[in-house]
Amino acid sequence: MVDMFCYQCSQTAKGTGCTVRGVCGKEPTVARLQDNLIFALKGMSAYNYNANVLGVKDSDVDEFLTKGLYSTLTNVNFDAEDLINLGLEAGEANVKVMKMLKQAHIDHYGEPEPAEVKVGAQEGPAIIVTGHDLKALDELLKQTEGTDVKVYTHSEMLPAHGYPELRKYENLAGQLGGAWFDQKDIFSKYNAAIVATSNCVLLPKDEYADRIFTMDVAKLPDTPVVENYDFKPVIDKAIELGGLDAEELTTITTGFGASTVLSLADKIKELVEAGKIKRFFLVGGCDGPFPKSNYYREFVQNLPEDVVVLTLACGKFKFNDLDLGDIEGVPRLIDLGQCNDAIVAVDIALALCDLFGVGLNELPLTIVLSWMEQKAAAILWSLLYLGKTDMLIGPVLPAWANEDILNYLVNTYNLTPIGDPIEDIKKIMGE
Repeated sequence: MVDMFCYQCSQTAKGTGCTVRGVCGKEPTVARLQDNLIFALKGMSAYNYNANVLGVKDSDVDEFLTKGLYSTLTNVNFDAEDLINLGLEAGEANVKVMKMLKQAHIDHYGEPEPAEVKVGAQEGPAIIVTGHDLKALDELLKQTEGTDVKVYTHSEMLPAHGYPELRKYENLAGQLGGAWFDQKDIFSKYNAAIVATSNCVLLPKDEYADRIFTMDVAKLPDTPVVENYDFKPVIDKAIELGGLDAEELTTITTGFGASTVLSLADKIKELVEAGKIKRFFLVGGCDGPFPKSNYYREFVQNLPEDVVVLTLACGKFKFNDLDLGDIEGVPRLIDLGQCNDAIVAVDIALALCDLFGVGLNELPLTIVLSWMEQKAAAILWSLLYLGKTDMLIGPVLPAWANEDILNYLVNTYNLTPIGDPIEDIKKIMGE
């Protein structure tokens, strides 16, 4: 493993890349912290872009994105400590972005409410929507009204079913598939038109390459693009394909907004004080095609019955089919939404801190993170900015973190790699 890799200027060693130390004097830890900052900025940009699409902007966020990128330019910042502080500033800015995007979603589509979502195909012409863009889904649902075309969500679009202004459309039929990486199998299996609205799209297989469309920033080679939210070509393709055959349906629940969870605050306090709820777990983040990602299902399956699990992002697909029941009316599995809805988890946690009169790290809350890409880096730094300690992270450690960075994260925040799920549970529960 190389200590670093930097090829951003003409001084690059041997014209290929600096791998031990920069010709400019850049240390490996500085290079890796710059990489980390870029990843966090990329993740933040995804949320900021979606908020901008809904007409919401924040000048402070825009200024930090510029400052952060500038700080990674050649011969600007060689200070590791300052780059750590910039990572925490990125976390702060990402909190603002997530709040902004969440409020924009609520303003346009209403406060999410718990909804049971049908999983599986129903008879008739179909369109599958993947990505994160709720505005795109809204516009598509408007244009399919009056037709028999059914619209299905895939992956991170699942939480759309919880928004009243989206759920009102009869054409919103249900969910097909799970996390982003199953799309090649799911899109090949179902004879439907497909729309990729944002990130998490993969190069298509031949089986569906002629029936997938992209839009906005998402692009694929030789693939038609939806322009100005005109979905007529997609709808026409769905009708031309003839549709799906009905299959046996199951259901999953999504759509727990902050107001729904906090409406149970008094009951939660009563149950905690009576010892009937021992702990809260936030288990979520990115899902990935790694065997070790099965840890998250095993972890949730083996939790004691007196804990509550909050989840969000596509990491929930590892276990959101489980029936965990409830504790005197408080659901034991609560799906808060997309990855940007990490801010909902933050709002709930801070409200519980007020409820019990304790600090964030005194709350009986353990965060178990799964990460895959840059948006997860932004959320991690948001949690570090908030001062949250004692989190677990996996399924693998971030490759940008060398020994120096890992030691800092462990010593300062007790950020710990996941291990054996049962042993981790015993340790957390003090057994």
